[in-house]
Amino acid sequence: MKSRWILTAVAVSAFLGPLGAAAQGPQGDGAAEAAQSSNGPHISNPIKWVKKEPHTETASLDTNSNLDLKLTSRLQSQGLLPANANLKETCSTIKELSDCVAALHAVRNLSLDFGCLKSKLSGVQTNLMTASSCASTTDGKPVNLGKAIHSLKPDADSKAEAKKALTQSHDDFSESGSGT
Repeated sequence: MKSRWILTAVAVSAFLGPLGAAAQGPQGDGAAEAAQSSNGPHISNPIKWVKKEPHTETASLDTNSNLDLKLTSRLQSQGLLPANANLKETCSTIKELSDCVAALHAVRNLSLDFGCLKSKLSGVQTNLMTASSCASTTDGKPVNLGKAIHSLKPDADSKAEAKKALTQSHDDFSESGSGT
């Protein structure tokens, strides 16, 4: 009986041994080139086969004009955007849409200059602004909302204000029927 188990273990390891070595790929000099040019079976991740919809708050307005219209209308009714403004143009340099909407709330909550806040969030200084019009510059590096608020209004509780503005932004997305 014991020899039967040993024989089975040897047979299994003989069968699976080459598979394990093949799965590890080539080794030694030139292994990187051989691994890239390998014509072996390609195993892909099935999770990547599932099409995922982009998260609404990080979605581009280019791909969702309905979202643009709803949010623009909502923000105009709250007095966050002027009647002739459009959200797509207003948020053009800010990477995340939710950050831009939160910035609009922070501007109203703290009486900040939107151009300065936008510059800090995006790292892009506009030609219309001078360095003296903002409290400090970001040296072309974008910062998060809390740091941007702190640099423009050091006496404010920037963490709490950023959290409040982000919550208000999240509420705008939810109320616009865009879901999060």
